[in-house]
Amino acid sequence: MGLNPIIRSTVWDSLHTSLFDGVAAAIKTLMPALVGGIPWYGQQEAHRIAYYDIYRSLGLATFQPQDNELLDSLVDLTESTGWWWAFDDVCVMSERPTQLYSEPIPDRVHGERRLHHHDEPAIQFADGSAVYVLNGTIVPDWVVLDPSIERITVERNVEIRRSAIERIGWDNYIDAAGLALVDNADDPGNDGCTLQLFATPAGWGGEGRVLLAVNGSRERDGRRRRYGLYVPGEFSSALDAAGRTYGLSGENYAQLLRRT
Repeated sequence: MGLNPIIRSTVWDSLHTSLFDGVAAAIKTLMPALVGGIPWYGQQEAHRIAYYDIYRSLGLATFQPQDNELLDSLVDLTESTGWWWAFDDVCVMSERPTQLYSEPIPDRVHGERRLHHHDEPAIQFADGSAVYVLNGTIVPDWVVLDPSIERITVERNVEIRRSAIERIGWDNYIDAAGLALVDNADDPGNDGCTLQLFATPAGWGGEGRVLLAVNGSRERDGRRRRYGLYVPGEFSSALDAAGRTYGLSGENYAQLLRRT
């Protein structure tokens, strides 16, 4: 692999994931919908600026004086301000967040991070504007502050619903929501763990199933996370439902030796 792809993956791609895909996406939820996109720049553009700055810092590229001056200005802006909009005669600038919480993205090797806070807004500004984010998933404030069976039942967004259920715990949710157990079986590729297949609540819309399983790999804190997967209502076998998530039949899934 040449040097350019290495710098691309460790600087551009890594920062783009953490800042552009993560922080910028959260901030955009605080803004009114605009037609035609938003021509904004700010600290979430650090991936672009850092990419060229690292070439300059390592002596791998030489720029013209006017380009160096422009790059210096962009570096200063990225380090000192939030989003900004430049026009012919005026520049609109915004402050940076007053708080921002994140965590490492599992299984990434270049330090990528995602927004997350278990009890507070993951990102907040001085005027009180805030966004709640759980493990990289942007959620309404009720998911963090007051998750309830009633709100979960009527929530149509699958990721928000999953995050809310995980907040109160799958066992608590199953008991409180009265989910009917359809089938259970030992998970063949996950020693000591069980697959459970439940009928979905009526409020979820349509007849479906929820397959409750245990992650085959451990989280950074050493725990094995339980998670639920939505599968079509045609399944009555937990093994068949689990096999579907891997593109396998239940019979083939039953022969797994190790699931990750």
